[in-house]
Amino acid sequence: MLRSLKIIVIMLAVLLLAVAGCGGQQVRDTSSKQNGSQVGSGQQTTGKQKVLVASDVAYAPFEFQDPNSGQYVGFDMDLIKAIAEVNNWDYEIRSMNFDGIVPALQSASVDMAISAITITDKRKEQVNFSLPYYQSGQCVAVKADNNTIKGFEDLSGKKIGVQIATTGADEARKIPGAKITDYNTINEAFMALKNGNIDAVVNDYPVTLYFIQQGNKDVKIVGGLRTSEFYGIAVPKSKPDILEKVNSALKTLKENGKYAEIYKKWFGKEPPDFLPGEPSSN
Repeated sequence: MLRSLKIIVIMLAVLLLAVAGCGGQQVRDTSSKQNGSQVGSGQQTTGKQKVLVASDVAYAPFEFQDPNSGQYVGFDMDLIKAIAEVNNWDYEIRSMNFDGIVPALQSASVDMAISAITITDKRKEQVNFSLPYYQSGQCVAVKADNNTIKGFEDLSGKKIGVQIATTGADEARKIPGAKITDYNTINEAFMALKNGNIDAVVNDYPVTLYFIQQGNKDVKIVGGLRTSEFYGIAVPKSKPDILEKVNSALKTLKENGKYAEIYKKWFGKEPPDFLPGEPSSN
């Protein structure tokens, strides 16, 4: 009888261990499935493709953080939202310094970048660009009481502030004898100008104009535009499917009037007829 009782106890213990083992395996399997649905699939639970978008969100009026809501707003932000809606994408903005955007694209750690990025031959060697969606140019900004600098021709030997890795920085370095200071953000360059640390800022015209219009009347633009430049959405060379969808969406937004609506919201006028697209060669 005692022997039979021992056998029963052993059998019950084995049975309990087996049940516990099955339960533990169920927990691990469930956890594995949850992780698998979130990591590396490019899909959210909505079934939409998720895309990561790099941007230097300190470049108003193209991209900046609203002080009240904390949301990223601006012309570029509205445009990428509209592109995502056309393509049925979920998207996430990855904020980074401008000089980090091209390396992020080259490593494909992001799917695209929208950040008032001028299309240049050098950058086209590193990334692909969408159709042009904005026309810009470089200008000179000085303090409002400066009457000696009247344009690019007066910048020789002067202290000039620029944002690092921009076409404004490239243009400034062409000026004979100029002493160039690179700043991580254009707002830092503007503050240095207002504080008298530099003589001028070379930067994109619409961004400089917007800065002045936001109550910075102690700064003014002098002279004409140095260049004619076009912004494009940058995409890794390894993601031609993304580029195709971006271009298709830009064409759709042009045709349905949404692009013009966004343009007028931020710049108060109709966009050039060719945008988004290549300018006429005539």
